[in-house]
Amino acid sequence: MLLRLSDTAPTRSSSVALAILVACLAVPAAGQDAAPRPPLPEVNVQTAGSTTRSTFAPDFFVRFAPRSAHDMARNVPGFAIRDGDEARGLGQADANVLINGRRISGKANGPVEALRRIPAEDVVRLELVDGASLGIGGLTGQVLNVVTRASGRVSGQFRYQPEFRTFGTPARLLAGSLALAGSGTKSEWTLALRNDSNRRGAQGPEVVFDRFGTITALRDEQSNFNTDRISLSGSYARTADNGNILNLTAQTQGFIYREREISFQRPPGGSLERTRRLRRTEDEFNYELGADYEFGLGPGRLKLIGYHRYEDSPFTNAVVTEFADGRARQGSLFLRDADDGETILRSEYTARAAGGSIVAALEGARNFLSIVSALSERDAAGVLQPVDLDGATARVDEDRIDGGLTWSRALASDLQLQLSAGGEYSRISQSGPLGLTRSFWRPKGFASLDWKVDPNLNIAGRVERVVGQLDFFDFIASVDLDQSRTDDSNANLKPEQSWVFDLEASWRMGTLGNLTVSGYLENLADVVDQIPLPGGGQAPGNLPSARIYGMETQATLLSDGVGWKGTRIDLGGAWASSTVRDPLLGTLREISGNELLSVDFRLRHDLQNTPWAFGVRGDWKKVARSVRLDEVSLDQPSFAQGFAFLEHKDVAGMTMRARAGNLMNQKDRFERTVFSNRAAGIAAFSEKRERRFGTIFSFDIEGSF
Repeated sequence: MLLRLSDTAPTRSSSVALAILVACLAVPAAGQDAAPRPPLPEVNVQTAGSTTRSTFAPDFFVRFAPRSAHDMARNVPGFAIRDGDEARGLGQADANVLINGRRISGKANGPVEALRRIPAEDVVRLELVDGASLGIGGLTGQVLNVVTRASGRVSGQFRYQPEFRTFGTPARLLAGSLALAGSGTKSEWTLALRNDSNRRGAQGPEVVFDRFGTITALRDEQSNFNTDRISLSGSYARTADNGNILNLTAQTQGFIYREREISFQRPPGGSLERTRRLRRTEDEFNYELGADYEFGLGPGRLKLIGYHRYEDSPFTNAVVTEFADGRARQGSLFLRDADDGETILRSEYTARAAGGSIVAALEGARNFLSIVSALSERDAAGVLQPVDLDGATARVDEDRIDGGLTWSRALASDLQLQLSAGGEYSRISQSGPLGLTRSFWRPKGFASLDWKVDPNLNIAGRVERVVGQLDFFDFIASVDLDQSRTDDSNANLKPEQSWVFDLEASWRMGTLGNLTVSGYLENLADVVDQIPLPGGGQAPGNLPSARIYGMETQATLLSDGVGWKGTRIDLGGAWASSTVRDPLLGTLREISGNELLSVDFRLRHDLQNTPWAFGVRGDWKKVARSVRLDEVSLDQPSFAQGFAFLEHKDVAGMTMRARAGNLMNQKDRFERTVFSNRAAGIAAFSEKRERRFGTIFSFDIEGSF
């Protein structure tokens, strides 16, 4: 999505929301008896050698009425799924989920999508494991291994998720999914059709001030954001009699985006002066293919991996201003058609050596982005005329090869070491008169230690040299007509590099829950931020250095361990700070848009001996200001969102859930100051807006067959 908005609601509707929520699920299926819920089983903590496992049997998740392996995984106490789909290549993918002890060779079609396709009936257990003990290069800290079995039959699951708001946007009626899974004696397959759909709307005032703080314009604005992400994905796995393993994954997807905004503008105390209309559209098509084959070779095993992704994204941005006095319309039109892709070939050879396990990996990749853009502006007569935008039509290619060795071994029964060393060579080229061709050599690697202090406490430390992934869109000139921003072409972009220091402690509290606390420090070189260009203008570019540091925690508290049955509390929190030297002022500031604070609270209570459950959720985030050479802005919602839900787990064999959202009246807020000379502190104007959303009523209908 091109713009992220928070959901808000008027406070007086909160009581109505709760009343409707209760009414929706107050009557179970006719003649149905409430089935007693099995007691929550204890968590089985096992210690084998240098490995500590918390094993969760399917009975642990009965209270959540899971339909898929993903429903189970996201309810593992004290654990948060990390998909790793934005990582550079496959070697640096940091997904912390395995299926039957194996990584998934995909990105958008990675572990999360794979778990969604696996029916809950096929899950044998979930294991929370100390990652470094697995001998898989790069895995440290908590890793979830989902163990499945072949059921020998075809089964399915479905979800339908309509949503309604009290004003500002039409109902969301087409969100849902259908998944199938089957297996034979040696093979398994999954298939899923899914639509992630959203209908969002907002409205409220915006006030414009001059440099002295005097109000110069008042605006009443309404916006709508409609998206549909329709995907078809699947997988196939086969294990031969000799132990060779074949995995195939595929996904095709269409993304439809429509944004509309209308702004009625007038001077203070005056009548309507002008009406401004904004339109953004995107019609994206993409697909992703992945395959890997693992077999025995000599003293070890060789895994060959292939991956390919392609995306086509036609994009339109138009602004039209109509004047009350009948003057000719003014405005602009920006058109862009972007094609990008990624192809990766990777090999991994694993063998026992030097008292442990060695993984030798070699990866080659080719990435490209090709953009054709056009900008037009209306002349005095209101007719669109083409405007030159240097560097807006270009192609960027990267060819990369990297390799490395990873060695893992137990130094003692309670201490696991993992060392990795390697490097990468890349060649980046950009076409056109502003283009360049450059080559880079970057060393990378890591060292990690996992210490099992006792069977319930594990501490993992890691030091890593990381090479970042460039966003190729940053190379090519573009405009944002809504905010009147222009980024010029910058072919001199270099990949970020960083030293990352990470320490994580995981405390497994048995029937009381789990607690994970981590801290990190990242020293970056060639950090990407907004910079001035030598010939004038601005664009994303590299600053010499930056630092990011922070802490994260994930906790699950279960009441069953203290004799109170059925209550679960999940707490998540993150705090971060950063320092970078502003290229214009020379002073230290936060990295633009850095997330400073996030808090997430969830409470769920399952009523004993009934199929009913209810709960609440709240979350809040705080972000740093975004800084450009001529602008400072803050996109920061008001305090906290709040949601409540009521669930019945057996309505004719289905789970039905009703939710009411925006119970704390959160509002979307945006403010910015545009400078005529930011170095001298001279502002041109500033603006502030506040938009509210209707109360959200959403429903989940889930079933299996």
